[in-house]
Amino acid sequence: MSGKAMKKQSRTEWERIDHMPEQRIDYAESPKLDDDFFKEAVIWPGNKKQITLRLDQDILEFFKGQGKGYQRNINTVLRRYMQAQKKKIA
Repeated sequence: MSGKAMKKQSRTEWERIDHMPEQRIDYAESPKLDDDFFKEAVIWPGNKKQITLRLDQDILEFFKGQGKGYQRNINTVLRRYMQAQKKKIA
């Protein structure tokens, strides 16, 4: 991992981390990644695509009224609707 690939400046000492031997890493607090873990895992869809979308004014005001992250919330609602429709078809 490299601090240079990050958008925001990190305070992590990446050079020290990059050179740390594997056996010095403490995994005690890391969850086991067994079948139960992956049963609930979500496949990340990748990068978002910027588009122009026309919404009714009251819908936009509702989501904006929820505060910061309203575009992400609209995306989440659309994703859940899409998943529900896919379940109906299957």
